[in-house]
Amino acid sequence: MRCALPTTTKQRYLRGSLITLRRRCGKPGCRCAGKDGVPHESPALSCAIDGKSHVITLAPADVPLVTAALRDYHAEQERLEKACSAGIQWLRGRVDQRRAKRSAS
Repeated sequence: MRCALPTTTKQRYLRGSLITLRRRCGKPGCRCAGKDGVPHESPALSCAIDGKSHVITLAPADVPLVTAALRDYHAEQERLEKACSAGIQWLRGRVDQRRAKRSAS
């Protein structure tokens, strides 16, 4: 399956891993044939969709776009984790205040 990403400036997010597929085509005269043959390589995105693993083969031109989208996803995930940690601290402070009022009464 080929994947062509739009080249717009709109920020995109991708979750998964950028991998290199290595495989042998099976043609007897190909450079990949034999035990010492060099396998064919192509970039791909490995990801889970609805709980199932998928590998999406990429065109070389898509690699920088996919790399940027993966980086943006991780940055957004990190930002969200920090916001959640701050929310938990806020909630703990609120619960502690409520408990302090109860024990003071």
